[in-house]
Amino acid sequence: MNTWDLRTLDLKPRLPEILSSSDAARVIALDLAAGETLSEHEVHERAWILVIEGAIEVTTAAGEHTGGGGGLLIEFAPGERHEVCASSDARLLLLLAPWPGSGHPGAMTIREKLYARRHAAKRR
Repeated sequence: MNTWDLRTLDLKPRLPEILSSSDAARVIALDLAAGETLSEHEVHERAWILVIEGAIEVTTAAGEHTGGGGGLLIEFAPGERHEVCASSDARLLLLLAPWPGSGHPGAMTIREKLYARRHAAKRR
């Protein structure tokens, strides 16, 4: 058994900490300073964000918007684009499952990574 007190972790600014990682899931803790944003992005896995302390605002590419403080849990489908902004200093727990998700560079073979890089270079 592993345990963490999420409120007392010694997190460094702009440096998320991977608490656990397996084929089943990856669990990450991170702090966002008030006004700091995780600009619009997507992940390959199903993702959950749990607000431990502070408050955040979340907007999806589809125009959905929500926000809240400690206890707020948000779920994203794989590939769902979203942006997270800290309304106040916030501590978050991020759960990604399964890890790595389909299409994630960590789940690709060397050949698939090479193809993805070439394809991305052509799109620039």
